[in-house]
Amino acid sequence: MEKLNDFGYIDNAVANIRRVADEQADNIRRAAGLMADAIQNDKLINVYAGGGHTTLAMGEMFFRAGGLANINPLMETALSVFNQALKYLQLERTENFGASIIRYYDIKKDDLVIIFHNIGINPATIDAAMEIKKRGGRIIAVASSYWQNEMPADHFIRHSSGKNLFDFADVCIDDYNPVGDAIVDLPGLDTPIAPVSNVVDFTIAHLLEIECCRICIERGIVPPVWNSANTPGGDEKNAAYLKKYKPLVKSL
Repeated sequence: MEKLNDFGYIDNAVANIRRVADEQADNIRRAAGLMADAIQNDKLINVYAGGGHTTLAMGEMFFRAGGLANINPLMETALSVFNQALKYLQLERTENFGASIIRYYDIKKDDLVIIFHNIGINPATIDAAMEIKKRGGRIIAVASSYWQNEMPADHFIRHSSGKNLFDFADVCIDDYNPVGDAIVDLPGLDTPIAPVSNVVDFTIAHLLEIECCRICIERGIVPPVWNSANTPGGDEKNAAYLKKYKPLVKSL
């Protein structure tokens, strides 16, 4: 059987993931420590995404088999890929919209929020980060330094402050997503294809979970983890977590 020609996609995606694992290890450990603190203090771990396909990373962490049960997605469908594409694109570029989401979920002092946005410069991301810090919250930011550093200071998709997501974060995790996202140059096509950001960000989400659970166990704490609801006994095993978190997590 002839080998599938992926034009380097898998090798380059894996190389990106490996670079994150190698070069961002300390930041992942620090972030996971903050997540473990939230579990130890019986608090939620809030997750926000600044628009478009980064909202899928938020979804990947929520109500997921093998994922943490105390995840609270700061979900706004209007910013997600489940809104009409041109509508969410406009809304993620609209100032004050992101802050209104944080106000709705009533983030408080010392609350932990993980923000995913590989571009890390748009208004829905920056306004949310500003509002979180104004309220005394703590931020773990997952984004790309390439986008934040290489996009022109006057680019129209930037927040009017000119700030980057990493400017607000207590812990920054660089996903090294290249500007433009797509990483395959196909002969005969002048537009790159095959984006990599979600593959990498999903991996970062799971690395955070793994390290968080390891730290919890090291501290003598049993981390709250969902069983698969689709396996025999799964619903029964999850019942206690549902009873505890359903009144606290709006999306359950």
